[in-house]
Amino acid sequence: MATPRQAGATIDDPEGYVDAVTTATNAVTSVDDALVRRARSGEAAAFGTLVDARIDRCYRLAWSILSNDADAAGATQDALVSAWRELPRLRDTAAFDGWLNRIVANAALMARRHRVRLREVSVGSADPGADKPQPEPPQDLHARTQMDEMVDNDAIARAFDRLRPQDRMILVLHHVEERPVAEIARSLGIPVGTAKWRLHAARGALEKAMEAEA
Repeated sequence: MATPRQAGATIDDPEGYVDAVTTATNAVTSVDDALVRRARSGEAAAFGTLVDARIDRCYRLAWSILSNDADAAGATQDALVSAWRELPRLRDTAAFDGWLNRIVANAALMARRHRVRLREVSVGSADPGADKPQPEPPQDLHARTQMDEMVDNDAIARAFDRLRPQDRMILVLHHVEERPVAEIARSLGIPVGTAKWRLHAARGALEKAMEAEA
């Protein structure tokens, strides 16, 4: 896996190199392309094969936003159901991975907002004199799997957990999933320059969180 410093070199590369990386990473293999086309036409077995190769990545992306095993599993399941339902509308089969990432991220963000609303309802129905905020659901730190390669000690892990979901998501996409910045931009539906800025800001937020944990 690329280290943060190695992965960060992508941001400083010339535009020509970024274009080359974009070309190389945008296309799925011919086998995947055929599977996407078959799945798009309604073949459930083809969609199942695509999902089997990507389910762990989808879960890690959802977990980076939700920090909870059950919530991440639920969001992943919801995202895959939505992907199957919306797949006939996907015109560019080569964009399947970025399209799926975006569906997973949206499902996880919606689940997080739903969790916040439930907590607000719980607070509102509690004793009016109780002004103590409800705690966040316990985070399942044992679920990190490949994320452990990036957060190599407890202090960094705690710092990572302090980040906003959006910051955790882009760091996971780039440093854990090793996705190029151009591909992340397509997945999130934002310009490449914006993706670079968000990644830079997320790194800065992680550094500050690490300083707070020192």
